[in-house]
Amino acid sequence: MSTFDFGFDDFEDSPREGHLKELVAAYEDDPSSYFDSGDLEDIASFYFEDGRMEKALDVIDHLIELHPHQSDAWMRRGILLNNLGRPEEALEAYDRALDLSPADAETLINRGITLDSLGRTQEALEAYEEALSINPFHSEALFNRGVTLERADRLEDAAEAFEQCAEADPEHPEVWYELGYCYDRLGRNEESVEAYDRHIDIEPYSQDAWYNRGIVLNRMERFEDAVSSYDMAIAIQDDFASAYYNRGNAQANMGALDDAIGSYERVLDLEGPDAATYYNLALAHEEKGRFDAARRYYEKALDQESTYPEAWYGLGCCFDAQGQSEEALECFRYALTLRSEEPKFWKARANCAYKAHRFDEALSAYRRAVDLDESDENAWVGYAETLLEKQKPQEALEAYRQALEIAPNRAGTYFRQAKALMALGRPEETIRTLKTAFRLDPTKKDDFRRAYPDLYQNDRVRQLLDLDQT
Repeated sequence: MSTFDFGFDDFEDSPREGHLKELVAAYEDDPSSYFDSGDLEDIASFYFEDGRMEKALDVIDHLIELHPHQSDAWMRRGILLNNLGRPEEALEAYDRALDLSPADAETLINRGITLDSLGRTQEALEAYEEALSINPFHSEALFNRGVTLERADRLEDAAEAFEQCAEADPEHPEVWYELGYCYDRLGRNEESVEAYDRHIDIEPYSQDAWYNRGIVLNRMERFEDAVSSYDMAIAIQDDFASAYYNRGNAQANMGALDDAIGSYERVLDLEGPDAATYYNLALAHEEKGRFDAARRYYEKALDQESTYPEAWYGLGCCFDAQGQSEEALECFRYALTLRSEEPKFWKARANCAYKAHRFDEALSAYRRAVDLDESDENAWVGYAETLLEKQKPQEALEAYRQALEIAPNRAGTYFRQAKALMALGRPEETIRTLKTAFRLDPTKKDDFRRAYPDLYQNDRVRQLLDLDQT
C-alpha cells in the first residue's frame, strides 16, 4: 500500500496535464522560484508517479523547508524514504508527522507498513490498531493489518482482517486476492476460488489471480476448470512460464498427456533447460508407453540435476518396462542412495530383483519396503512370494495374511496363499483358501491348472473345488 497522494491517477487524460508539465518545467528550470505548497505537492506527485523518487524527495524537502509544521509533508517524506529503502529515516519522518498530528490514521498506517518491512511485527500491528481506534472501518488499516498477519503466518487472523476490509470496502483492489491466498493456505479451497473470482470481477486482467485460481482448482481435482484458468493467465501474459508448467500438470492429471507435453515444451522454450520440466515430460511419455522418449527426458533431467532421486527411479522404471533388469536395478539402487526412506523405491528394486531371480536382494528390499509402509498390500504379496522362493512357507503365510488384512477381498492373494498352505502340508486350509479365491473371482479357476498342476490331477481336489462342473 502507498497512501501518497498522486493527484493525477489519469494523468495522460487530465485536462491539467499541460499545466502540470509547465509547472514541472518551471521547477526544474529554477527550484528556488516561488511555488505554493499545492504546486510543490503536485510536482512531487508527478515525480513519484514517474518513479523518480529522489527528485520527489528533493521537492518534499523543499516544501518542508518552507512549511516545517505541515504534517502531511512529513508523512509524504516517510513514504518516499521507505520507497527508497531507507526505512529508519522513514520512521523518523512519520514520528515528526505524528508529533504534529497525532490522530492522523494515514500516517499511522504508513508507519505500520514500514515497521512490517523491518520485521517489527508487533509494533506494526500496534500502529494499525491505533489507526483503527481513530477509524474502525478504515479499509487500508484493516488490509495492511491482514498483510502483516499473513507474513507472520497467522493466517486465521489475517483472513479475519481481510474479511473485515472486504466488508468495509468490497471494491478494494487487492483484498479479495489476499483473501484467496489466505484461504488457499488454510485449505479452504471453495472459499479461495470464490475470493479469486471476486478479485477477477474487479481486475479481470490479473494473470496472477487466474494462475492462483488454477492452482486451487487443480488441488480440488477440477482439472478442466484449472486448465481454463491457466489458459486465461497465459492469454493475458503469453510468456507466463509457471502457468504453462502448471497447466501441463493439470492436463496430465486429466489424462490429456499430449497436451501436457505441449505445455511442458513451451516452458522449455521460455526458460531453457529445467530438471523438473524434463522430469514431467518423461512421466507423460512413460504413461503413453513411449519408453525411449521417456528415458531421454529422464536423462536430460539428470544432466541438469544428477541427484534427482525421482528421475533415477523413473529411468529405472523405463528400463524395467523394456526388460533391462540390470540397468533398472542400478537406477533403483542409486535412487536409494539419494533417498533411502522412500518405500516405493524399495518396492521397485524388489520387484525388479525378483524378476531377475535375485531373490536375496528382492527379499531384503521387500522387507525394507513393508517396514517403511506397512499399508502396501502389493509389497506384502511380493515379500510373501519371495519367501516362498526361498523355501520359507511359514513366513510367507504370515506375509500373505498381512496383505489380506489390508485388502481382504483380493482373490489373487488367496490364490497365491494356497501355495504356502500346500507347502506346509495343510490340505484342508489349502482347499478353503482356493474356494475363497474362486468365489471372489471365478476366472481364477482358469489359472488353477497352470498354477497347481499336481492338485489339478487329483480327482478329489477337482471335486471339492467344483472344477468339473459345466
